[in-house]
Amino acid sequence: MKPGAAWFMVDNPPASGRGTTMRLDDGRTRRISGFINHCGLGVLVSLACATAAFAGSPGPGWPDTPAGRQAAAAALQALNADLLGHPSATLTLERWCGAHHLASPARVVARRVRGLEKPLPSGFRKLLAIGADEPVRYRRVQLACGDHVLSEADNWYLPNRLSAAMNRQLDDTDTPFGKVVRPLHFRRRTLSAELLWSPLPAGESARAAAATGHGVLTVPHAVLRHRALLYDSADRPFSALVETYTDQVLAYSPGGSTAGARSVLPGRPAVFRTAAGHEPRAPLAADPSAETVNR
Repeated sequence: MKPGAAWFMVDNPPASGRGTTMRLDDGRTRRISGFINHCGLGVLVSLACATAAFAGSPGPGWPDTPAGRQAAAAALQALNADLLGHPSATLTLERWCGAHHLASPARVVARRVRGLEKPLPSGFRKLLAIGADEPVRYRRVQLACGDHVLSEADNWYLPNRLSAAMNRQLDDTDTPFGKVVRPLHFRRRTLSAELLWSPLPAGESARAAAATGHGVLTVPHAVLRHRALLYDSADRPFSALVETYTDQVLAYSPGGSTAGARSVLPGRPAVFRTAAGHEPRAPLAADPSAETVNR
């Protein structure tokens, strides 16, 4: 893992009653539902304050200054928590697109990418509970708002656990996967959420960044990644997802609106790292929205 990155394991096994937890990069775990619900207001205020500092800033881009980096970090925290706390990535991205004026109207559409093949990642056969000879098909989709591709999703699914009509629709049309398999009454189990880039460097890099105080942040293409499984109503996994969120989620002026930022994580803008400083609490009720999803 790159320095400054943060990694979360989300554990919500079926009928366990344990709730949704996140694993911090120091090995400790924390329940997401209670963490978000208890402290969500804190980072919303932090995000509002960080962006307010640039309310009069001319031109696009995130300033390569301590305040600019903090604002970018707060924005990524808000998006990550919103995605984890709501049942639909498409609707979450539409809210994000509208709140930050990325397009008008703020409508997210799925664009299927044809002609690509990717092997099933290591470990997914075991998670899908299939043998080496079980056929697996692959689909790649981009979620775009206007000219901005906000997410790129890789989907490996099991045709033998779908109906013949579903397989024909997936083969012959660009209909979104979630819509095709909706009759399965599926649920989603998020496996992990990884911050691929941190605007807040550590150590000597942080001191060097603080000393520059000019220019615009260079944001890499991939900034956030979620891994998940989809289960049918019989609790059989039938799809493995890897969703990568792009630099285009930050393609707005930091002085823009923060309206619509919901269920965001608490604390200072470096919350993915500082979250480890929170002491564990008593077990909290599971957040059902963390499992039930239709992408």
